[in-house]
Amino acid sequence: MRRFGTLSFGHYGPLGGGRELSAADSMLQAIDLAQGMDELGVDGAYFRVHHFARQQASPMPLLAAIAARTSRIEVGTGVIDMRYENPLHLAEDAAAVDLISGGRLALGVSRGSPETVVRGYETFGYTGSEDPRGADIARDHFARFLQAIEGEGLAEPDRSSPFAGPVTGTGGLQRVEPYSPGLRSRIWWGAGNRDSAEWAGRVGVNLMSSTLLTEDRGIPFDELQAQQLEAFRAAWREAGHPGEPRTSVSRSIFPITTAEDELYLGGREEGDGVGYIDGLRSTFGKTYAGTPDKLVEQLQRDAAIQSADTLMLTIPSQLGVEFNLRLVAAFAEHVAPSLGWRPTTDG
Repeated sequence: MRRFGTLSFGHYGPLGGGRELSAADSMLQAIDLAQGMDELGVDGAYFRVHHFARQQASPMPLLAAIAARTSRIEVGTGVIDMRYENPLHLAEDAAAVDLISGGRLALGVSRGSPETVVRGYETFGYTGSEDPRGADIARDHFARFLQAIEGEGLAEPDRSSPFAGPVTGTGGLQRVEPYSPGLRSRIWWGAGNRDSAEWAGRVGVNLMSSTLLTEDRGIPFDELQAQQLEAFRAAWREAGHPGEPRTSVSRSIFPITTAEDELYLGGREEGDGVGYIDGLRSTFGKTYAGTPDKLVEQLQRDAAIQSADTLMLTIPSQLGVEFNLRLVAAFAEHVAPSLGWRPTTDG
């Protein structure tokens, strides 16, 4: 593990006791938390994207705001649901954020998570899927998105237009603008099983693996996930892509260092689970909660954390900036160095 960051679901709404976290509160707190993590030398701030839910749904304005307030931290998503996206608009937005951040965007996309509504992407205007979960729409949109961020020419120039400039795309066609040359290397695919991971390796994008996999092979979750990462790397090599791809895994990890931590997080530790999600038999990763020494011992035995280069900590964002920053700082000080991590402030 060379890098770690946080993965926020961005929940908002009633908190109990008459308190409520608004959408504005959630986003503004996310900016403040990312700024604090940047000062700590944490590597990344990543956000889940869910539509028709009280969570982050339109991440690009948030990522741009964080990028403008920070200098080192990677900003990204884990993941954007490609079923809902106009791929060329997404390419424009992603390039803009990447340029604003100085090349710090890590854009995770995928077929998407289980929804709170029925085929919500159709409400966004994307119809005609022959797959019950819209995977064909997601793959088609992703292919078009990659064409755009690679600078491929997509539209015929209007030579008679007084606004026409030099042709910037390939094949005499115009590319979408703005264009960020290094963005292609910072695209990630969120894979929920081995087949999807191998596909990502063949395409030549980085891999994000979550706290659940839509398969059950009768082995511990961390071993199953480590196998997924290795299958991805093997597919990358077989496809002949240069260099080494990045891989990330996410975990719920809570260092307990204060009485308040014990109050909120004590007893949260859970083992692996097997169940059904989105109609598929799935394996769920465990939750780690304990003293830093105990966590180091446990995480050093987690095969997937040892295999991946990036660890994303899922955080209880509803508990506010101060609580989460203390949680992240405790992990950075007492746990992460024993896993191989060094802060970005070290250069």
